[in-house]
Amino acid sequence: MVTLNNEDYEKILAHAISCLPEEACGLIAGAKHGEDAEIQKVYLLTNTDHSNEHFSMDPMEQLAAVKDMRQHGLVPLGNWHSHPESPSRPSEEDKRLAYDSAAHYMILSLMDRAHPVLNSFRIYGSESENEGLERKEST
Repeated sequence: MVTLNNEDYEKILAHAISCLPEEACGLIAGAKHGEDAEIQKVYLLTNTDHSNEHFSMDPMEQLAAVKDMRQHGLVPLGNWHSHPESPSRPSEEDKRLAYDSAAHYMILSLMDRAHPVLNSFRIYGSESENEGLERKEST
C-alpha cells in the first residue's frame, strides 16, 4: 500500500494537466514501512521527450531531486507519470523500462478529464501488480 496526501495528489494532477497533451512525470520520496510506502514529497520534472506516449525525465532535475531527498532525509520511492489518453495501468513500454522491482510506479490517467485515476504499481519484468494507493488529508 502507498499513501499520498491530498495536497501532493493535487500537485501531481495540476502539473499533469498543465503538460497536456504530453505525458507529465516526476519522482516520489518519503518513508518505507516494510512493503508499504508513505509519500512525503513529490517532484515535478520535465518530460524531455515532449511526447503523449512516453517520457524521459530531465537528468539535471533528477539529480537536484535526489540531492533534495538526501538533504531532507527522504528515501527515493519511485516515480509517477501521466497517461493523457490511456488507462491508469503500465503500458508495455512502462514495463520494459521498469528496472527496479522495489520501486513504486504511479500512473495518472487523464483519459476522462472529469474523473482522473491515479494508481500505484509494482512491476516485475513483464508483470505488474496494482499495490493500492490511499489518499489522506494533508497535515
